[in-house]
Amino acid sequence: MSNQITITVKLFAAYQEAYGVEEIKRQFPPQTEVKTVLEQIIQEQPQLEQWREITSFGINLDFVDPDTILKDGDEVVLIPPVSGG
Repeated sequence: MSNQITITVKLFAAYQEAYGVEEIKRQFPPQTEVKTVLEQIIQEQPQLEQWREITSFGINLDFVDPDTILKDGDEVVLIPPVSGG
């Protein structure tokens, strides 16, 4: 039995541009907070650092706090500010 949970991260705007895909899958230990997903993504794509403080989080289509605990199978959305135009 794995002691990792698998989540899907939906990417939008700058995040999608950085990865070139609409979603990625990642594994984390149980009891991981959703903000850890953003920390890992910024480690992988340092140019996204500028969005760290202004990104909102969603899990399974609900807005959540950064310290919300992830569950196996969750779908995480990182929501950067969207500019009109």
